[in-house]
Amino acid sequence: MVQLSWLMGLSAAIFAIGVAGFLIRRNILVMFMSIELMLNAVNLAFISLGSRLGTMDGQAIVFFVMTVAAAEAAVGLAVIISIFRNRETVHADDLTLLRW
Repeated sequence: MVQLSWLMGLSAAIFAIGVAGFLIRRNILVMFMSIELMLNAVNLAFISLGSRLGTMDGQAIVFFVMTVAAAEAAVGLAVIISIFRNRETVHADDLTLLRW
């Protein structure tokens, strides 16, 4: 059995990679994938804590997080495709749709 500290360390490392990808990269698709990576890191933490405590609470929360992530993926990709069709770029600095 894997120790909880290893699983939480892995979860923290994956989350840190997601945060770095979101803050450093300016491509909207990479930023979107970084958000999904952060959600999966949190899911790993919930599952490992739930397994350690012997409850199903972690799995129940992960079910809801995955549902929200699926809805976010559908809506987010639709918005990204719409922006790409109108502006022909996915670079975040070039998109000034909501600025005055």
